Amino acid sequence: MDLLQAKVALDTIWVVVTACLVFFMNAGFAMLESGLCQAKNAVNILAKNFIVFAVSSLAFWVLGFGLMFGDGTPFIGLNGWFLSGVDNSPATGEAYQGVFASLNWTGVPLAAKFFFQLVFAGTAATIVSGAVAERVKFLSFILFSFALVALIYPVGGHWAWGGGWLGTAGFKDFAGSTVVHSIGGWAALMGVIILGPRIGKYSASGKVQPIPGHNMGFATLGTLILWLGWFGFNPGSTMAADVELIATVALNTNMAAAAGCLAATAVAWIVLGKPDLSMILNGTLAGLVAITAPCAFVTTASSVIIGTLAGVLVVSAVLFFDRVKLDDPVGALSVHLVNGVFGTLAVGLFATEGGLFAGGGIALTLTQIKGILAVGAFTAAASAVVWYVLKLTIGIRVSAEEEREGLDTGEHGMEAYPGFTSRAGL
Repeated sequence: MDLLQAKVALDTIWVVVTACLVFFMNAGFAMLESGLCQAKNAVNILAKNFIVFAVSSLAFWVLGFGLMFGDGTPFIGLNGWFLSGVDNSPATGEAYQGVFASLNWTGVPLAAKFFFQLVFAGTAATIVSGAVAERVKFLSFILFSFALVALIYPVGGHWAWGGGWLGTAGFKDFAGSTVVHSIGGWAALMGVIILGPRIGKYSASGKVQPIPGHNMGFATLGTLILWLGWFGFNPGSTMAADVELIATVALNTNMAAAAGCLAATAVAWIVLGKPDLSMILNGTLAGLVAITAPCAFVTTASSVIIGTLAGVLVVSAVLFFDRVKLDDPVGALSVHLVNGVFGTLAVGLFATEGGLFAGGGIALTLTQIKGILAVGAFTAAASAVVWYVLKLTIGIRVSAEEEREGLDTGEHGMEAYPGFTSRAGL
């Protein structure tokens, strides 16, 4: 084996292993979301978080990957359906012309490129699950997830990562604060608006009535799994065994998470009077989301600042969304949308090369803002269309009776805690 073959082998092992870490984040989302929701809906939430990756796998294989990374126009890919068409990479030494030029910078096999990008697409779809929890129809969620991964997610992804106009303009999003988290967040926001709040979330006078989660142990375990998975999410985005870059990205990722955790704890303690565990958990996730775009472009000190600001933002956002009656049972909008936007903006502010605070002027910041607005506007509009089409055809919300009794029995004919729920009053 020559040096080139050895490099490709090591790079491929790294990419596949980190993709598996990101895949395991599905377990984290399942635990977090089910824990923060009511016991009567636990089976439904677990089922959504399980099936969404199967749906995403087929949707991305059939259409999404080609639309996102296939050669085409500055706005959409036009090649590579069903993973068809050859891939050429400088690392392989092959001279033929492939159809995925936007991924030629990494020398791993096409299957590894697809698998790594697939787990990212699945993450974007999973974000929606928590925000629309406890009242969305199971079939409607499946169909929306397919549309998101097959058609909506790939467009914004192509603009930024697939050789599209944003990437060409200098937009930077290393691991997906916008491409993954904001796209999932905008899609979730449209679902929350069109679905409306859960029964009992707001009183007749408009007062917020908390609906506590049923298992904070699940939620805590889920957050720890997500924290672990992020060491695949961000460092894996090197898509090569680049030791210096991997180490830098991993450290920045962890420090932002830690800072977000502590900042959210402090803010919740001051504002709410108690160190609320759900805020502690979401503060950690907010730091992780915010550092996802800038993790390869900033110093460790900057990552701590970014994580701290994210922790402050997430608590403020949770309280804001409650005030405007946007019912998000797990805080997905506050974590993924708000801090996806902030993390993308943070590149323009904190990047060591071209960042505003590093003396690089305003140009990069303006480019980041342009990307945030463009991807946000497209994703929100396209998601709203899909949600409304589903609402007008098969419907998107369960009946009031089913919502009161729980989606577990109504949608799935089973309970997460049979024989226990009624006695415990859960």
